[in-house]
Amino acid sequence: MKPGIHGLAVWEVIGVIDTEGDCVEWTFAADPGAVRVARAKVRDQLDGWALESLSDITALLVSELVTNALRHAHGPVGLRLTRRPGPPEVLLVEVSDSLPDLPTEKVPAPEDESGRGLLLVASSARRWGTRPDDSGKTVWFELAVPG
Repeated sequence: MKPGIHGLAVWEVIGVIDTEGDCVEWTFAADPGAVRVARAKVRDQLDGWALESLSDITALLVSELVTNALRHAHGPVGLRLTRRPGPPEVLLVEVSDSLPDLPTEKVPAPEDESGRGLLLVASSARRWGTRPDDSGKTVWFELAVPG
């Protein structure tokens, strides 16, 4: 494992696509370190787009969704950020995995140690949803870009 940008291991990101500056996507190996790398990539990209005000909430929600993907699916996890012009301008975030089962939002009991990720996404995002695709599913959310 060779150190990469910000001390992250280069092998943890197994694919990167940059399309015309308003969309970027990464594919991460199914490894617990992918969550940390995904958060760092999100923060770096949002800084590059001058959307630092969305960094904390986006990194938190991405962390939850990538963790869910790693916990329940097998294989690589995809992450895409798209800056959509408005009005209103929105940041679309999509996390994809190989499991075809769509997640369901639950209300966890106070003593439950997990099960709050989708609840957090639902309460923080402008909109969110899921969609099946040929290789599994995508969970997505939108955040309003401050004007």
